[in-house]
Amino acid sequence: MPDHPPFSERDVLAAADRLIAAFAATDTDAYFAAFHPGATFVFHTEPATLPSRAAYQDLWAGWIDAGWTVVSCDSSERVVTVVGDTAAFSHRVHTVTETDGEREATDERETIVFVRTDAGPLAVHEHLSVAGTPVTAAGAAS
Repeated sequence: MPDHPPFSERDVLAAADRLIAAFAATDTDAYFAAFHPGATFVFHTEPATLPSRAAYQDLWAGWIDAGWTVVSCDSSERVVTVVGDTAAFSHRVHTVTETDGEREATDERETIVFVRTDAGPLAVHEHLSVAGTPVTAAGAAS
């Protein structure tokens, strides 16, 4: 029998909300504290998987150096799947960023895998893809 309460949807949503809020604030320290050092990242904007938190931090630092900042980040269509001490959080994310006065809006789908640690949930994988055209129940694009 585990010596801790079950990993709950509430735990995962709280961890996801902290991560999203840190991203929305362009809070580098708080954002990367939400990820395990061995986390991996698959972004449709990058040619290859980022194999660690440090690799993503290097990419992020380059964005910051180029004048990049997050203006807003809104999460919707949130789904949590908990399996033991692991959970997948998926959502649709609408983000507005700005680089040297030029704004860009994106509409994406994201999945973040969390694991339970003694320090609380940590993200170990993030996958970001372009949100496709909504599909109706009959399977036809709307």
